[in-house]
Amino acid sequence: MKVENVIVTNYNKNWPNEFGKIKSDILRIISESVVRIEHVGSTSVVGLCAKPIIDIDIVIEDYSKFEAVKMGLEFLGYEYEGDLGIKGREAFSYEIDQKNQFMEHHIYVCPKNSAELKRHVVFRDHLRKHQSDCQMYGEIKRAAAERFPTDIEGYLDMKGVVITEIYQRCGLL
Repeated sequence: MKVENVIVTNYNKNWPNEFGKIKSDILRIISESVVRIEHVGSTSVVGLCAKPIIDIDIVIEDYSKFEAVKMGLEFLGYEYEGDLGIKGREAFSYEIDQKNQFMEHHIYVCPKNSAELKRHVVFRDHLRKHQSDCQMYGEIKRAAAERFPTDIEGYLDMKGVVITEIYQRCGLL
């Protein structure tokens, strides 16, 4: 899931449809093991520019359901990567050629009480309701992508200042 080139594009009205296709594919295999599937990240906020990569949180009741979800995702061609240093969020990757019928996406599995899931959903919902924060976030993302086109860490650090400010406003800090 390593991003090599940081590309931020205008909002694409097809992103929710792309999320829906991926969600349907996943649910046909693991629907009995999940609470819900959330479209998170910038592609889930209408009007917000984004890296054209769908972020998806698969919500499970607790870790007792994780093994069934993991096996289902592996059946679909996803590979478990661990938590990548973020507690309460298990990451999965895939070979682009293997899942090329879908837009590029990131899959995370989170227990319903995960702090990381809460952060994703609260931030998304805040941006959906507060146009000024959404605009400010979009502007820093564009500036960071222009300044750090091949440095994902630089991109993340630059936009992190604005994210922290928004987190404070929406009660995440």
